[in-house]
Amino acid sequence: MFSAIARVFRTPDLRRKIAFTLAIIALYRLGAHIPAPFVDFPNVQSCLDQSAGTQGLLSLVNLFSGGALLQLSIFALGVMPYITATIIVQLLRVVIPHFETLYKEGQSGQARLTQYTRYLTIALALLQSTTLVTVARSGQLFGATGIPECEQLLTNDVWWAQLLMIITMTAGTGLIMWFAELVTERGIGNGMSLLIFTSIAAAFPASMWAIWQSRGFEVFLLVLLVGIVVVALVVFVEQSQRRIPVQYAKRMVGRRTYGGTNTYIPIKVNMAGVVPVIFASSLLYIPALIAQFNMQPNAENEIPPWVAWIQQYFTNGDSPIYMAVYFLLIVGFTYFYVAITFNPVEVADNMKKYGGFIPGIRAGRPTAEYLDYVLTRITLPGSLYLGCIALLPLIALATVGANQNFPFGGASILIIVGVGLETVKQIDAQLQQRHYEGLLR
Repeated sequence: MFSAIARVFRTPDLRRKIAFTLAIIALYRLGAHIPAPFVDFPNVQSCLDQSAGTQGLLSLVNLFSGGALLQLSIFALGVMPYITATIIVQLLRVVIPHFETLYKEGQSGQARLTQYTRYLTIALALLQSTTLVTVARSGQLFGATGIPECEQLLTNDVWWAQLLMIITMTAGTGLIMWFAELVTERGIGNGMSLLIFTSIAAAFPASMWAIWQSRGFEVFLLVLLVGIVVVALVVFVEQSQRRIPVQYAKRMVGRRTYGGTNTYIPIKVNMAGVVPVIFASSLLYIPALIAQFNMQPNAENEIPPWVAWIQQYFTNGDSPIYMAVYFLLIVGFTYFYVAITFNPVEVADNMKKYGGFIPGIRAGRPTAEYLDYVLTRITLPGSLYLGCIALLPLIALATVGANQNFPFGGASILIIVGVGLETVKQIDAQLQQRHYEGLLR
């Protein structure tokens, strides 16, 4: 293993790519700590120390930004606008036939879809930065009342100062997209994924240190051991797949014979990835957002009962009702997203077109029905696995006092393990091209 790692750094081209990637990551983390114009940085830091942070969707965005959101930095939005835009464009393929046509055109169509994703990312960044500046100006960013510093986060709240902050944060999102594309083209690949990985990994030490300070070394060691087991289980499930055998009949094209090979269709246990967790977190934030705008007391100086109920059960993640709804939403969104991204009819038609068939299954409609049957069965354990992983931070919040950015669960562990495995495979493939032997054996 150590000799393989030494070969990586002895290869000039690969060493240059890794150094370039690390330089871009360093610039990205530096930008996450540079405050936007007209931000009262001492007050922001004081609020971070005195308040418990935010809940729900803002907590997820803060996780993906590496803590830059609550610091109101130039990279406050992080990669979240790009992730949202990518998911929207992917879902629009089902609704807009033109997008589906572009997807099937190959490289040129994919380039057009990528351009649409960039435009949508800038539009979402403009919208989200406007919302963030408005919330910061109102003093509700940290959800803390009675703390004077949290009500004065901006040094100047005139319209042109707010406009400059919005433009700066939107430009920061565009710069992050450019960084990601540079890493993809000139680095080791998977630029956006590596930036997400960096953002989440940056919050890892602070989360573990908070557990040590609040619960002591014994609980810290227990959490660390549980984390190692969780990482091993996540790696096992993420690498697990159902391989459906496929045979291709021999066919003559001119004087050449094609086909006659055996292959398989890999269907992963977790085909949806981290998207259902993001969907469920975003949807669960809506009731709390609605209740926040209806907090005005009535004539009896009491808030409405339904607002009080939402505040009790859908604001903090340690509520059993919140956990149950969160789990069920993840299971439902997993089936929904897998049904959109994997089309058994299209796969069956492509197999029939090139003379492929599943042994014992007729080509065409029976093949599509069989693939749908296998997909439905294998998605059930995948959805339950996602639900259990997503509940780990909430359980840690209720037991050991960790925050919702608990590193060994939820979207964080899924992204860290997934991107880590993909990056190792990328380095291994590039190493095999030069030495015929990679990192993995």
